[in-house]
Amino acid sequence: MISQRQRALAFAVVASLAVAACGNSDKAADAVTPENVEMPAESALAPVDAAPEADSAAAASSAPTTTEGVAAAAGQAAADVAAAAAAAGADISPTPAPSKKP
Repeated sequence: MISQRQRALAFAVVASLAVAACGNSDKAADAVTPENVEMPAESALAPVDAAPEADSAAAASSAPTTTEGVAAAAGQAAADVAAAAAAAGADISPTPAPSKKP
């Protein structure tokens, strides 16, 4: 049977090996300098040469853009859901709100 001390020692060994495996430096003398730390960040922020293009599918969307249009679309969607629920035989009558206890 493995004692608790042996389990703790095994865990410590595995954890230290896992942490040691995370590094990718071949030499212990490699030092962190601003040049090798900031290089990846600068390359990520490099300017993009391609110009943005308009998405014709987004421009041709039939989605409503006004508040009234959005409200009408939401109302129609609710009516469609209620009709589908009624067709499925679900009871869609509103249930009374529970009374608040003083």
